[in-house]
Amino acid sequence: MTCLCPRIIQAPPADIVASPQHRNGKFRNPVPRQAPGLRRTLAIAWRRLTQKPDTTVPRSPIPVRALTAGMLAAAPDASLFRLGHSTLLLKLAGEFWLTDPVFSERASPVRWAGPRRFHAPPISIDELPPIKGVILSHDHYDHLDRAAVLDLAPKTQTFITPLGVGERLIAWGIAPHKVRQLDWWQQTSLDGVHLVATPAQHFSGRSFKDGDSTLWASWVILSGGLRVFFSGDTGYHAGFKTIGERFGPFDVTFMETGAYDAQWPEVHMQPEETLQGHLDLRGRWLMPLHNGTFDLAMHPWHEPFERILALAQAHGVPLATPAMGELLSLAQPHAGERWWQAVDATERIVAAALTA
Repeated sequence: MTCLCPRIIQAPPADIVASPQHRNGKFRNPVPRQAPGLRRTLAIAWRRLTQKPDTTVPRSPIPVRALTAGMLAAAPDASLFRLGHSTLLLKLAGEFWLTDPVFSERASPVRWAGPRRFHAPPISIDELPPIKGVILSHDHYDHLDRAAVLDLAPKTQTFITPLGVGERLIAWGIAPHKVRQLDWWQQTSLDGVHLVATPAQHFSGRSFKDGDSTLWASWVILSGGLRVFFSGDTGYHAGFKTIGERFGPFDVTFMETGAYDAQWPEVHMQPEETLQGHLDLRGRWLMPLHNGTFDLAMHPWHEPFERILALAQAHGVPLATPAMGELLSLAQPHAGERWWQAVDATERIVAAALTA
């Protein structure tokens, strides 16, 4: 039987030890995150167990536009397909890139428990074309899917990760020459696409014993004249302005908007903070991520879309909300349908019929 236990990094490589973000054996945020402690952790778990509403999971199917290899080949350059949660398939400089690929049924260390997907991926890993690069933001289970990484390995040229995350991939069997690990503000290029690892306000770990042993990051992605930003997971932080000053303005920002809660404000943004981060980055179009696929918080599953839509309209910010599998041009984005509202309306009709 294959062991699903996460590997604990015992002896960090020299570049990890030398990182300004690494102190006393752990990675740190510029503004220290308050440790939740056992009492607070148990209180959060108890609340989720006893007070969780049934609106956190959709009662009706999420619309998914199935993709084929032929459709991807025909897609123009500077295209994007949202595959779910924070998984994006980008076509840049004629090649395909993936962010935080999660294809498994559950975002969990085990297959029989943990958050289950609301929808299937629009395309399977087997059907994907060769992947130029996989960009990883951090090692949490809803962003780093071990099974997906191993399945992607034969068709992926390079995995680009924050410090320490690449060590996990190598321990799982990914060839070291396929892995590039970057600290914040370090840069790399791959066949016409330039990437910069930039700060995020978050944490890491895949067990109770390995917390913050790997780094987390956001990413600046530059291709030709196109500039996009991928937030990964993050709380709001002053670094957004610095990133915007150094690399903005951005054509599109892919920003975390979901799984937020007042009990963990330092590591996930409220929608108001998502919008402010976008403005700090000097972004043009905003595309909300980290929603619509997994049940990870207490808010209704569709609430992140409604809140960020209202905020974007109030501030005159163009918002792109493509359905899963829908093509979005990064050069000329479009708003997309408010697909979640149709799902929500169907849920209300079903609920009314059941109570009639």
